[in-house]
Amino acid sequence: MTPRLRAATGLASLALLAACHYPQSQLPTRDNFTAALEDYLAQRGNLCLAKYDWPRTVTAADRQARSLDAQQLPVLETLGLVSGHDANVAQPGSATSAPAREYALTDAGQKYYLHVPVVVATPTERATHAGDFCVARLQLDRLFGWEKPQVLNGRTVTSLLFSYHIVDPAPWLATPEARRAFPMAVRSIDNAGVLQLRLGVHLTPDGWVADELTD
Repeated sequence: MTPRLRAATGLASLALLAACHYPQSQLPTRDNFTAALEDYLAQRGNLCLAKYDWPRTVTAADRQARSLDAQQLPVLETLGLVSGHDANVAQPGSATSAPAREYALTDAGQKYYLHVPVVVATPTERATHAGDFCVARLQLDRLFGWEKPQVLNGRTVTSLLFSYHIVDPAPWLATPEARRAFPMAVRSIDNAGVLQLRLGVHLTPDGWVADELTD
């Protein structure tokens, strides 16, 4: 046997040993990453508005600052998804109260509140909310590729680049007033199949899992 053939045989043996050592579900393959993406989107693939907690209050300061709630909640009230009433709320650091408007979900709005815990992490804190107000679902369109897996903080990780389809968009989001009030959600829906998202995944004994599902 020539040296070239011995080398080729050695490489084939190593590949065979690697395939025997690692379960098929743990290999960095398109099928395994597609399965991880589809599992993640089935559980967490919701297009939501970051309106976790209800009722929500809009103060005069919010209106002056043109906060998102000050701009968006009146639109949701016009659409019949929330109901608003005038209220007095305590001033932070003061014993006095100030006029405000408080908004709660109506029966129609409750249909869009998804009771799935949401973890929001910032550099200084980590909070878990009971759910979020969501306007559509995402399904996998195409997996474009992934980074070379590497070991980071004791686990094997990579990230997946993919595009998505939109499923069951809220019909009221197509109204002119809603499109103006929720431009980011509208952009995500209008550009389905074009926009690309990236999702971090890591290796577990059962295969590849999206980071958010187990963190």
